[in-house]
Amino acid sequence: MECTNNPRPRTPWNKGKLVGQKAPFKPKEVWAIRARLQMENRSRELALFDLGIDSKLRACDLVKLRVRDVCHGDRVASRSTVLQQKTQRPVQFEISPGTQEAVQAWVRKAGLVRPYPRRVGIVGRARSGGLRDPLDAAYQGVADLSPDKEPAGGATAARARQA
Repeated sequence: MECTNNPRPRTPWNKGKLVGQKAPFKPKEVWAIRARLQMENRSRELALFDLGIDSKLRACDLVKLRVRDVCHGDRVASRSTVLQQKTQRPVQFEISPGTQEAVQAWVRKAGLVRPYPRRVGIVGRARSGGLRDPLDAAYQGVADLSPDKEPAGGATAARARQA
């Protein structure tokens, strides 16, 4: 059975678009991106960009990094090991001095070094301005949590309610 009564043929969604793996950045492009982020004082993006280049992690693993994964106390470590989400294999990477400075600047600027750093993320706040988890809200003294964002049960909920 043929359908000959089609007034216009369907065009594929990816016609004329580049799909698949893209070419890696050239060193000149990497330095241009770094310079632009530094000039615009975008310390969060600079830290994530530098960590992404140093670690070669997938974006999902990079965003899941915690401060405790790359810092020891108030100092940024020179090397770190992270468990990849997709393969469940540990990946060890070195953190270059420039990246250490960028991460240190972001951690200080965002106030991510705390006496209880268990659940502090590198990314910090979400793009919407919301907090990543109820414990962060409790620590910062935010009393008006919306009813749909209840803290998880157990010790974490007890600490969140006490704050």
